[in-house]
Amino acid sequence: MTSAPALGILLACTSTAAQATHTPDKLPVVTVNGGRPSSLPTQIPTTIESISGAQVEQRINATDSEDALKYFPSLNVRKRYIGDYDHAVLASRASGTGNSARSLVYADGILLSNLLGNGATFTPRWGMVSPEEIERVDVLYGPFSAAYPGNSAGAVVDFQTRMPTRLEVHAKLSAFSQRYRQYATDDRYGGGQGSASVGNRQGAWSWWVDLSRLDSRGQPIAFANKLTSSGVISAGGLPVTGAVPDKNPANKDWLIIGASGQSHTVQDHAKIKLAYDVSPVLRASYTLGWWGNDAHRAADTYLRDANGAPVYRGDANGFINMGGKRYELKASDLAPTIGKLEHLMHGFSLKQHSKGVWDWEVAASRYDYARDMVRTPVVPVAGIGQSGRGNVTDMGGSGWTTLALKGIWRPTPAHVVDMGVQSDSAALRTRVFSSSDWIGAGDGATVSTFNGNTRLQSLYAQDTWRFAPQWKTTLGMRAERWSAYGGEMSNAASVAPLPFGERTETSWSPKAALAWQATDEWAFKASAGRAVRNPTAAELFQGSIVDQQIVNRDPNLRAERSWTGELSAERVTSDTSLRATLFHETTRDALYSQALTNLVNTVQNVDKIRTNGLEMAWQGDDVLVHGLTINSSLTYADSTIAQNRGFAASVGKRQPRVPQWRANLLTTYHLGRDWVGSVGVRYSGKQYGTLDNTDPNGATYMGVSDYLVADLRVRYKINKQWSAALGIDNVNNARYWAFHPYTQRTAVAELRFDL
Repeated sequence: MTSAPALGILLACTSTAAQATHTPDKLPVVTVNGGRPSSLPTQIPTTIESISGAQVEQRINATDSEDALKYFPSLNVRKRYIGDYDHAVLASRASGTGNSARSLVYADGILLSNLLGNGATFTPRWGMVSPEEIERVDVLYGPFSAAYPGNSAGAVVDFQTRMPTRLEVHAKLSAFSQRYRQYATDDRYGGGQGSASVGNRQGAWSWWVDLSRLDSRGQPIAFANKLTSSGVISAGGLPVTGAVPDKNPANKDWLIIGASGQSHTVQDHAKIKLAYDVSPVLRASYTLGWWGNDAHRAADTYLRDANGAPVYRGDANGFINMGGKRYELKASDLAPTIGKLEHLMHGFSLKQHSKGVWDWEVAASRYDYARDMVRTPVVPVAGIGQSGRGNVTDMGGSGWTTLALKGIWRPTPAHVVDMGVQSDSAALRTRVFSSSDWIGAGDGATVSTFNGNTRLQSLYAQDTWRFAPQWKTTLGMRAERWSAYGGEMSNAASVAPLPFGERTETSWSPKAALAWQATDEWAFKASAGRAVRNPTAAELFQGSIVDQQIVNRDPNLRAERSWTGELSAERVTSDTSLRATLFHETTRDALYSQALTNLVNTVQNVDKIRTNGLEMAWQGDDVLVHGLTINSSLTYADSTIAQNRGFAASVGKRQPRVPQWRANLLTTYHLGRDWVGSVGVRYSGKQYGTLDNTDPNGATYMGVSDYLVADLRVRYKINKQWSAALGIDNVNNARYWAFHPYTQRTAVAELRFDL
């Protein structure tokens, strides 16, 4: 699908997934009706979008918490299947789905973003929030608040979960299923989900307990392959048939020989929240979250021998023969994996909310990889149950800790000054050991270790000043001291881990925003901010060991430095809102993996990436007929690599995984008081996965494709307590990719009880 005809389709879909409520006689900042206040700085006159938990329940087939973001302007979550726990990266206006460290996700102010690394395997911990406990989701676009570190360059997402004012009881059961066809795979995958929650407020105490279980079988997400050009003309090797011919992202011929990564994940979630009102204006809160995951990823060969038996290993030398060519069949080509994960989350806050001259808050959180082990065989096996030699990757002990002291000073009605001191620490712990029993081993010989720590200590202040009846401005500054220490790595031959050097850097990030309420309906905003995104431990402490020296790394890896600006015009009436936003971002020293030598890739700095774009959002209630709501958005982004001394072929090419065009449309119709139906459409234009854009074929494994996907949902309120819903995601059964395949047509059924 090309961008020209797509533009014609999408111009009709201009809007926002979620709506902020504006009061015409006030300056245009977000006002949220009911519920707890957002932890986002909503007084800043810049772009913030919101959606309520009730709207999510009515309009969206939300099987995971990240589904609440499905129709937000310019956002995309790379969710490959229901329960995707390790690749669901959030992308924003100028950041693709490979840049997980360029956005921040919080739940009730507790950091869920995984800043141990940057990339597909360091995704936000979405599983710590169940869809049913969401009260509201707010999104701040861009690094325009001094209260957040440079990882806010793309967006800041804040989940507010329920806290009761009276007795509440909720329960939900759901089931889902998809028929998946790709290459030689043709099967049905699905699962079920159940959740229950109860809470109450009794005097000064309030409490909430939330439990859920997800049992999901996803489609295969990887496909073993052999480049046709890598085959050697020979009569040697085990003769096999069944390979599927295809072209890879570079349009080179290859053979698909099997499917792997077919995930069966059973995820359990438990959360306890306690709050105590010490006084009418002082509240203490504590959250304990636990998330467990038993994950099996199976592999299925397409290859058959002369007797029709499936082939998982080659001849005595490990070779197979396809069409008169000999290929090596490696154990890693069709390797299953077994994962056992248990993560803990703690959050504590003591907050004064008097709305007087002074308010303050002390907040601390801890996210802990209490147990995190993934097992993989290193010899060919025919299935998950077959034992043999293998490796176990243990990330137990990894995690992050945050501590913040925040203050709000209101010296006059015209000024609101936010200030704070913060400390964010991350510890990456990875040990790989080998064993003759890859399934049951508790320990073994060390294959490698990979450890490191980062710490960010910050001081910030920002003043929101209403200097005239129709004018408001915010000026802020953030000072940061970043350090990286304790880095070390080893291999099987190491006597002891080899250390990396320590690093310390200091940076300053100014912020500014201005808003003018020109008329009761029209408002104009301008925002600018600098973001410094420091390297993560996984990016910084990497390389390989040669002659007891760490090599193949960039010891001078620098922080990303982004300047971002936006100009917005907004028109708000009693039943519609329209926003047009011009945005620009210049990022210097962007962190990307690229070739260090002819044989080695490592994270390096890309000198300059420049993005210019336009985002339009429109929302309307009672459009043409009573009860019809339309939310839509259209985004254009021209994101180009302007300078890159390390990889000249990438200069002038588009930034990976940032499409030029994307759009969302969500229509919701209320038929009476009991029926709600919605139709959603999601579009993303042409993308590339490589820095030099040498992967033009997106419609294949490892490719990044455009897509146009439609979703349906119908919800019926049976009575005061019971409701049911039916939905279909990807009703048009599009086949689309972001390296891995997304789900095909998926049906969802739900039954819910609310007291």
